[in-house]
Amino acid sequence: MNTRIYVLKFPKEVIDQPIISNLVKKYDLEFNILKATILLQQEGVMVLEFLGHKANVKKGIAYLNEMGVTVKSMAGNIHRDDEKCYQCGACTGVCPTGALSLHRPDMAVLFDEEKCTACGLCVSVCPARAMEVSLNGSVAELAA
Repeated sequence: MNTRIYVLKFPKEVIDQPIISNLVKKYDLEFNILKATILLQQEGVMVLEFLGHKANVKKGIAYLNEMGVTVKSMAGNIHRDDEKCYQCGACTGVCPTGALSLHRPDMAVLFDEEKCTACGLCVSVCPARAMEVSLNGSVAELAA
């Protein structure tokens, strides 16, 4: 499964279309609305987290583009502050890609940035606030 955060800008001509509903039905995508401002006869903006197979996400984004929706990926990557991290392992239980894992027998928390999809789940569960998400080049800590 692939998880990414996107900023969608809807032109006023498509505000009344069931675009997000079609993403669920036609492309088997799940979503979490993080922020939305959509008013009739005005441009709309949504920040969504998509969850789905990578191929379906690509098809869904192609559909959005066909509808005139501008799509920009928001999250670039996750960074771990090793000085803050005290190796509790809370992040390993929520990581959907296995980018965070426990190394046995020393119980060290390993972070494989190549496997990370920047979904941000680890950021919200980290009690030490050692995990940070980079949003379009700037690092921002997400509150729990």
